[in-house]
Amino acid sequence: MSVKLAIENHVARVTIDRPDRMNAIDKAAEQRLQEIWAELENNRDVRCIVLTGSGDRAFSTGADMKDGGTDGLQYWAEPRPGGFGGIALRTTLDIPVIARVNGYALGGGFEMVLGCDIVIAAEEAQFGLPEPRVGRLPLDGGMVRLPRLIPEKLAMGILLTGKRIHATEAARLGLVNEVVPRDQLDDTVQRWVDDILACAPLSLRAIKQVVQCTAHLQPEEAHGQRLPALIEALGSEDGEEGVLAFREKRKPIWKGR
Repeated sequence: MSVKLAIENHVARVTIDRPDRMNAIDKAAEQRLQEIWAELENNRDVRCIVLTGSGDRAFSTGADMKDGGTDGLQYWAEPRPGGFGGIALRTTLDIPVIARVNGYALGGGFEMVLGCDIVIAAEEAQFGLPEPRVGRLPLDGGMVRLPRLIPEKLAMGILLTGKRIHATEAARLGLVNEVVPRDQLDDTVQRWVDDILACAPLSLRAIKQVVQCTAHLQPEEAHGQRLPALIEALGSEDGEEGVLAFREKRKPIWKGR
């Protein structure tokens, strides 16, 4: 299987497993990722997702250019719900997603990172959108996400040169939450996972849904949106449990309802 899914203790770990191809995404991997995101959207037991690539060299180097030939227009016309890898532009996944960046995140790989909520990178990790250097375009998230996440001039500097940036520079730009030595990567990711699991899952779903669905609105308009996850969280048992646990000076027991 080109993409592995493992679920344990409310955490789904999605691993692109093509290390011999620098975890580049071919058609089979793209299809499997689409299936996984659709499956996780309907799994109420999953409270956190970790997305990564196999091996030590690459998170993902994007589209596998050896996976058969389609020209730019054909590629653009093909449906890819949620952008590259099904995650770069996805707005229907309310579960927090952590990108564990263990190496190169280039092209579509960088687009997938841009679609995650939290990014933890090894010191050697590099990011970039090299598509214009091979006559292509970052169609599935890069051109539209990056200028919305960092200042336009900085985004254009990356988009119009195809250059790579190192993890520390990506962190300085606000694209990475934490950069750590490789031997601390897994422990650091787990620390973030544990912090997410310490929160009420319905609260996190509501927060992510509000952020995703109201980014185009003015704050006053966004505040007035009555989104389904928001309403569910406000009326949940977990909302009562959190207050009760605080009063009783104990850790809350979240039930996700």
